[in-house]
Amino acid sequence: MRAYSQDLRDRVLRDSDAGLLAEVVAEKYHVSPAWVRRLKQRRRETGEVGPRAQRYGPHPMLAPHLTTLARLIQARPDRTLIELKDALGTAASLPTIWRAVTALGFTVKKNGTRVRTGPPRHRGRAAPVADDRPDD
Repeated sequence: MRAYSQDLRDRVLRDSDAGLLAEVVAEKYHVSPAWVRRLKQRRRETGEVGPRAQRYGPHPMLAPHLTTLARLIQARPDRTLIELKDALGTAASLPTIWRAVTALGFTVKKNGTRVRTGPPRHRGRAAPVADDRPDD
């Protein structure tokens, strides 16, 4: 969500200073009454009314290593995540490396070729038909 514009803030404060209640001002400008009260409180306590710098969470741990990671995968596509972690020399966890690999557009095989192309395991036997059962 983006911060409210300075123009809106000025209009809200101007109406509040004119004596309108926070609820009336909030309804007029389609904002919450709590935001109007907080804006007035911030102006009273600090003197500032402008929008604060937005924080969008922590930066990705592997952001500086993405080009290196892509080169490592292109050089040898069959590296495991553990081998990629060792080659990068980072303290990032394996799920973090997996997310970075996925974000780069690469896929990670979950099992080897032999397991995928081998015979199916225990497909479960079909239940015997009533006519095939021996009479007890």
